[in-house]
Amino acid sequence: MARPSPITNRVRILREAHGQMSQAALAAAIGVTRQTVIAIELGKYSPSLESAFRIAHVFQVGVEDVFGWAGD
Repeated sequence: MARPSPITNRVRILREAHGQMSQAALAAAIGVTRQTVIAIELGKYSPSLESAFRIAHVFQVGVEDVFGWAGD
C-alpha cells in the first residue's frame, strides 16, 4: 500500500474561498490539467515547485499558506 504524502495542502479550501473557483479554472490558471488539480487536492500528487508557486500566486498567498509538512 502506498504511503500517504507528508505534504498537506489547502488548495480546495482556497478555491472555495475564492468565489467557488472550479478545478478547471485553477488548472487553466497554472497550466496543468484538471486531473492534476484533483490529484493535488487529494494528496496523491505533490506539485512541482513552479506549480506550487503558481497556485500560491493565483490565491495571492505565500506557498506556506497553501502547502504544509506533516512528516516526522
